[in-house]
Amino acid sequence: MTRGVLTLACLAVLAVGVTSCAGEDQTGSAAHRMSVWVKGTGLGEDIGTLMADNARLPKDVPNGTGAVHAACGTMEDDAQMANDELPSPDAQVTIWLSTAYGLEGAAGTVCYDAGSTNKKLLAQAERDTAKAEALYGRVTIRIQSIDGRLPSTTTTTENGPISIFG
Repeated sequence: MTRGVLTLACLAVLAVGVTSCAGEDQTGSAAHRMSVWVKGTGLGEDIGTLMADNARLPKDVPNGTGAVHAACGTMEDDAQMANDELPSPDAQVTIWLSTAYGLEGAAGTVCYDAGSTNKKLLAQAERDTAKAEALYGRVTIRIQSIDGRLPSTTTTTENGPISIFG
């Protein structure tokens, strides 16, 4: 056997092996793959959580730098966890979400640096989160065009202070 034929044979075996290990979000129609991915990753909840983080920040500014640091750190963590769910089954959705999550992470860093007093940095964080939210709108519309359903972006838990006393 020539080296080229052997290489092709190995690639064919590898391709069969990889596809046999594919998850449900990697098989079937585009609509099926997207639906499975959205449900499996909790995409709607991720977006809802990040939007709640964005809404929470202005409410925490009057409470001082410690409250802002906590809110911004949460925003960074939530953006990173959501980003870890990529890629999606659709390249455009992946691009928009990656950009949005990057904006959220940058906003978290900038607002952390701002504390409660640097209005210029807080305004930059607000602009970044507004751009991210616009991308979330595009993403949900794109997903609806693929699988026929608009992902719900409501969260099941309140994004607020947690008390050990219930």
